Amino acid sequence: MSFAPLQNDTFLRACLRQATDYTPVWLMRQAGRYLPEYRATRAQAGSFMGLATNVDYATEVTLQPLERYALDAAILFSDILTVPDAMGLGLSFALGEGPKFQKTVRTDDDVDALAVPDMDKLRYVFDAVTSIRKALNGRVPLIGFSGSPWTLACYMVEGGGSDDYRAVKSLMYSRPDLMHRMLAINADAVAAYLNAQIEAGAQAVMVFDSWGGVLADGKFQQFSLAYTRRVLGQLKREHDGVVIPRIVFTKGGGLWLDDMKDLDCNALGLDWTVNLARARAQVGEGPHGKALQGNIDPNVLFAQPEQIDAEVAAVLESFGKPHQGPGEGATHIFNLGHGISQFTPPEHVSALVNAVHTHSRRLRAAA
Repeated sequence: MSFAPLQNDTFLRACLRQATDYTPVWLMRQAGRYLPEYRATRAQAGSFMGLATNVDYATEVTLQPLERYALDAAILFSDILTVPDAMGLGLSFALGEGPKFQKTVRTDDDVDALAVPDMDKLRYVFDAVTSIRKALNGRVPLIGFSGSPWTLACYMVEGGGSDDYRAVKSLMYSRPDLMHRMLAINADAVAAYLNAQIEAGAQAVMVFDSWGGVLADGKFQQFSLAYTRRVLGQLKREHDGVVIPRIVFTKGGGLWLDDMKDLDCNALGLDWTVNLARARAQVGEGPHGKALQGNIDPNVLFAQPEQIDAEVAAVLESFGKPHQGPGEGATHIFNLGHGISQFTPPEHVSALVNAVHTHSRRLRAAA
């Protein structure tokens, strides 16, 4: 499968800790409900799953934010729960509500029934990856993604979102053996899923450990981090002779950067509670350092453009001047500390993206 040559590799270079002319920026959930054109396409599709499972619609909405903003990467439009859906749990989305599963996984029999799904059940995702990559025509790289084994387990046990994670944590504490079995299956499924995305054309992959931060110290390492490691250990390092960067984002994971610094990945995503200068000193420097991704508070986007500009400058200055020159060193990929809110004014995103590019060039030029 041949694709157009890449015209803007700034994001990939930053992932690999190579010097860039400016700090690349993309946003978690950049294709989504805050854009009127997304809402119009979703209405056409009739439902979220109708959107996600239709190659043409998924391609269209992935490219929508790139038509508005000078973003440095596209991210596949999909959902983290496609994998458990392919395991037969029956995923659905009601308008204005979160995801729901028809079946939960809470007993020995439930776990016995789980298996790494046939990847053909997820063919619509891989076809979308290839379609998007072709439609991008080399403009920017395409990021593929999955939920982490622990994050998927949270939804699988709870049957949807949760305020207190009572069901999944009860299972973890009362039947750790059962939880470990489920997580092992999830990890192997996530690895197969991400590898198939790479084969279909994804140029980087990201593991979203959205709910790792709800775990107690010690439990995070056992039930989340260990299985993220299991995923990373199975991922393709390159495809068609090109390195495929691997990114891990744990919301609320700043406490455990020391535990994450030896993960077999290229970049670590950070939420807004983390001090970038400290994170850089902790995990960003040295020959085995990680690129850092993040980490402005998404609610900054509700402020006025001049305030957004100032907050962007503060985040960039907190990281400091990135590595310049040959070889590898400390690099930064600008992003939100979590997903963009559906209530965000679209024009405020323009202010953020422009501020990142302007201030990061200024920072590099400073003596």
